[in-house]
Amino acid sequence: MEKKLAINGGTPVRAKDNLFPAYLPIGVEEKDAVNRVRDSGVLSRYVGCWDPDFYGGPEVQAFEREWASFFGVKHAIAMNSATSGLQAAIGALGIEPGDEVIVTPYSMVISATAPLFYGAVPVFADVESEYFCLDPIAVEKAITPRTKAIIVVDIFGLPYDADAINAIARKHNIAVIEDAAQAPYAKYKGKFAGTLGDIGVYSLNYHKHIHTGEGSLVVTNDDRLAERLQLIRNHAEAVVEGKEVTDIVNMVGYNFRLTELQAAIGREQLKKLPKLAEERIKNCEYISEHLRDLPGIQAPKVRLDATHVYYMQAVLFDEAIVGVSRERFVQAVAAELSPTEKQEWEGTLISGGYVKPIYLMPIFRDQIAFGSKGFPFKSEFYKGETHYEKGMCPVVESLFEKKMITHDMMRPGMTTADLDDVVAAFHKVYDNRNELK
Repeated sequence: MEKKLAINGGTPVRAKDNLFPAYLPIGVEEKDAVNRVRDSGVLSRYVGCWDPDFYGGPEVQAFEREWASFFGVKHAIAMNSATSGLQAAIGALGIEPGDEVIVTPYSMVISATAPLFYGAVPVFADVESEYFCLDPIAVEKAITPRTKAIIVVDIFGLPYDADAINAIARKHNIAVIEDAAQAPYAKYKGKFAGTLGDIGVYSLNYHKHIHTGEGSLVVTNDDRLAERLQLIRNHAEAVVEGKEVTDIVNMVGYNFRLTELQAAIGREQLKKLPKLAEERIKNCEYISEHLRDLPGIQAPKVRLDATHVYYMQAVLFDEAIVGVSRERFVQAVAAELSPTEKQEWEGTLISGGYVKPIYLMPIFRDQIAFGSKGFPFKSEFYKGETHYEKGMCPVVESLFEKKMITHDMMRPGMTTADLDDVVAAFHKVYDNRNELK
């Protein structure tokens, strides 16, 4: 292999036209399921009032039963997105203006903004330096008398520290919403991620482990919460009277409904989940093993008694040891590799960091959400004080700015030869990193 780095004009490890394989879990089974629904003529069968069809059509209801059975929970409620699921979870718990919800700064933004839709204020806690989920110590420090819930995120596919955070929640009589969008099939002490808190939310967005384009399943073992989630999903205000629901707090509903077509696809995708997740695990363990001998580059750690299902692979980078900046290192690795089929415009699927800490976004920086007066951050209901500024979560800022590398070149469909190219690119850049100084 040529030693000169591709970023400096050398021959890359992998030719740019030799694209990595696309992640394509949709097959003939899903096509047959779509045709079955098409032939039935029933593309959706929800009615937004108290009626036998309030719960949706046969495919939706079958999908919910199969999901609940697979994950070992009492209730699964299908929704049109995990965003909707998180909003509905906040509403179902009775959270209201003036309340606080502890959230992570390192996730898709709805993991932190969901409380805003009910007038509650997000309070950010820092993350663990090696596992990247909410840090239990930071969570407990963030609790006030106004705290009503914690939204934990199983980031990158690793379950949160359920023992520690659930104990904190019980101690303070607050609820736990588990955002398991990136972690279907992950486990902690034998239980599936998504089933570890009071309410769990899975995603079926197109780039998740399994998908229906858009979609979500929300799970709980609590009968009351399940009913409230179903109501919020489907025009609660028009249903409560006929259904004889007496607790109408937050019973203003939405149209968060999943279609029959999506449910039929989801039923087939669920059957594929174990194989797809296990292939991710195998691929990531292969890459991790082959990066082990590079000082300053640390493969992701897995929490004791947990299974990691790798939505993406996050690698820790120590600039002081490697001797070059993370940005320069990532650019050099990217130059050695090719894009991925059906994502060619994105370039090589590797980057420094993950997402900008959410509290640095304008919505929090300027404290403007609903209306121009600063609601809910500044309102007659909220008796706390909000502070969103750089420095408030030093671990997450360090990960974002200099310590984390993420990549997607480990998804099912990658061959051993493909994985070897990824490993070779890391090694080539590492061995010739003096070229980057």
